[in-house]
Amino acid sequence: MFAFISKLCTNRRVTGAGASRTASGDGQRSGDGKHSGDSKHSGGIDGAGGHQEAVAVAAQVSLAVAAKASAENFPVALRVLPKRWRASLTALYGFARLVDDIGDEPLPGMPAGASEETITATRLQLLDELDEEVRRIYDAGSPEPDLPALRELKVAVHQAGVPAQPLRDLIQANRQDQLVTRYDSYAELADYCKLSANPVGQVVLYIMGAATEERIAASDSICTALQVIEHCQDVVEDLGNDRIYLPRQDMDAHGVTEADLAKQVAGEGVRDLIKFEADRSRRLLDGGAPLVGTLHGAARLAIAGYLAGGRATLKAIEAGGYDVLRAVPRPGKADTLVTMTSVFIKGR
Repeated sequence: MFAFISKLCTNRRVTGAGASRTASGDGQRSGDGKHSGDSKHSGGIDGAGGHQEAVAVAAQVSLAVAAKASAENFPVALRVLPKRWRASLTALYGFARLVDDIGDEPLPGMPAGASEETITATRLQLLDELDEEVRRIYDAGSPEPDLPALRELKVAVHQAGVPAQPLRDLIQANRQDQLVTRYDSYAELADYCKLSANPVGQVVLYIMGAATEERIAASDSICTALQVIEHCQDVVEDLGNDRIYLPRQDMDAHGVTEADLAKQVAGEGVRDLIKFEADRSRRLLDGGAPLVGTLHGAARLAIAGYLAGGRATLKAIEAGGYDVLRAVPRPGKADTLVTMTSVFIKGR
């Protein structure tokens, strides 16, 4: 869920520099994604030095996040955001990508032959350690977080008055990713989006000094839509990781099986299913769109960019005949810019 937040990170130095590199190894991605149990699994990081080892692994993942961010191209137009926002958004990006990478990227120091159970247990323990780091940010009596990424986040959240819950929700979403690879209903998927997507928009509003109950509700609608749109785009990639984010009930209603999603070209049922999900996402975007009109200046521009990105992607999906199996539908920069200008002017 970082496609839209990364667009705001115009500061190319992302948290992680200077972190410990004591963990080493090639890492290993988990196999079929079907996991069971919780963070108390056998295996993983343990022993007297468990905390220090976990921090070392997380620190190395954080360094990898910084390396990725330095290679990304952030839109020059959004450099108009105030410097204090850019620094805070960069800290948020560093944290969110760190959580995400702990959840699904190869882990430093993990033996090549490690079992799926061990890999899952290690990921869950690392996420628990990260949750503890977040707790330290908000507990005045606790020592400073061990990770540089979390120390920079601490500065950002205290400056903006960001509550802890959205940050902890992002961690919980990645815990859920270790255990759940299919969703039976749209309601279940929407609940997942409340953890994986909506918190990012909430924190952005806090950073911009624009967080109200009404704006957060509108932002949640936009962020859920953006997450579902991304799932529609990434059907092939997700299936390759043995994950399906299209609700099973919707698949059944359109006569779509997992085998249909594995084909090179989408059949009529798959195209109808993607159109159904896209139309629902469009309604969610439109429902949250008035948020733009409540904002001014750089904040209005930034949120207009989120909304425009979603609408332009939906247009690309439609232009491709809703066949997301043949190729990943991506909007053109010109289309996105035109849409963004329209949203900014109209305020929705």
